[in-house]
Amino acid sequence: MREDGKLDYLELPATVLPQTKAFYGQAFGWTFIDYGPTYAAFDQGLDGGFDADPADRTPAPLPVLYAQDLEAMQVKVEAAGGRIVKPIYAFPGGRRFHFTDPAGTELAVWSED
Repeated sequence: MREDGKLDYLELPATVLPQTKAFYGQAFGWTFIDYGPTYAAFDQGLDGGFDADPADRTPAPLPVLYAQDLEAMQVKVEAAGGRIVKPIYAFPGGRRFHFTDPAGTELAVWSED
C-alpha cells in the first residue's frame, strides 16, 4: 500500500532513450516498459523511468513522492515553503505536480486519481 510522503518513484533524465535502455539492460539486466518513444519505465525494487522528452525531462534525477489527496498535499508543500514549478497535470497513470524545496531541489508528488 502506498503511503503519503513516501518516495515512490525515481525519474531519470535521458538524452537518447534507446542507448540509455541498452546501457542499463546490458550493464545491470534491467528490463523496461515503453510508454511512447520518449519514456521507458523500470522496476528495480523502486519503480522508476527514463524521460527523454527534451521539453519535459528534468536536468537531474527527479524523486517522486506519493499522495492519496494531491490537492491537499500541494497545499501542505506550499505552506511548508515549497515553490510549485509545474501545477497539477495529468499523465498516463495519474496526476502530479512538481515543486522545489528551500534548497532548490526539484521533486514531484503524484496520485493515481
